[in-house]
Amino acid sequence: MDDNDINAQGGRFRAADLSMAFGLLTRLPLPYPDFDVAPARPAAHAAWAYPLVGIAVALLAALVAWVLDICGLPAQITAGFVLLAMVICTGAMHEDGLADCADGFWGGWDVARRLAIMKDSQIGSYGVIALVLSLLLRWGGIALMINADALLGALVCAAVTSRAAMVTVMYHLPRARSGGLSAQTGKPSGAATLLAVGIALLVALLTPQVSVFWLIVVSTALTLGGIKIARHKIGGQTGDVLGATQQITEIGVWLVCAANLTA
Repeated sequence: MDDNDINAQGGRFRAADLSMAFGLLTRLPLPYPDFDVAPARPAAHAAWAYPLVGIAVALLAALVAWVLDICGLPAQITAGFVLLAMVICTGAMHEDGLADCADGFWGGWDVARRLAIMKDSQIGSYGVIALVLSLLLRWGGIALMINADALLGALVCAAVTSRAAMVTVMYHLPRARSGGLSAQTGKPSGAATLLAVGIALLVALLTPQVSVFWLIVVSTALTLGGIKIARHKIGGQTGDVLGATQQITEIGVWLVCAANLTA
């Protein structure tokens, strides 16, 4: 079956897909099914549920914000802990992907060298700069929404949209290397990809703090731009590319939310 695409067995959505998605994208102590890499049911068919994982991560982070608000902490400090809660929930895997892509894409002269740098556990200057900028921009967006008493909707929208972008990249780009988590996960079906994007669009429509038009424009531009860069730099996608996609798209949503406040 080419690229693990949809077939009679793999195309059906299953309740276990949600557990599979949580197992891949979080470090939450939940009961998880076995990681299935059999061609008949690749793990990527659970990708439709990635936006639902985002909802759970956002709700946990919002709970932290609610508790700290009761304690009377200012928005800037609360925003830091909200960000920390999301990083802990995901095991910083998306941040790690962003740093690895920054180092590899701009630290290597050819595809082989870029992939080698991305696989290296050490972090370089590009990675540090990317991480600092990501954390600062997200922290600023969270703090703004706390002050505007509009955090919950923005948190959910950012988490859902950024994970739907990951699924889109998985579907449109081939795997850049034969090994690694992305290769084991496979390629999501067209149906799974459409459902993930549909969930994100529905959440955006239900979020009053967000301009749906600009959310679509910004998230689409960032996703397509990321696809083009990854294709040019390494010829496809890896788990690091997906993590970077999540980070960059989430930042884009926070910028849309911030602009909506001042409009």
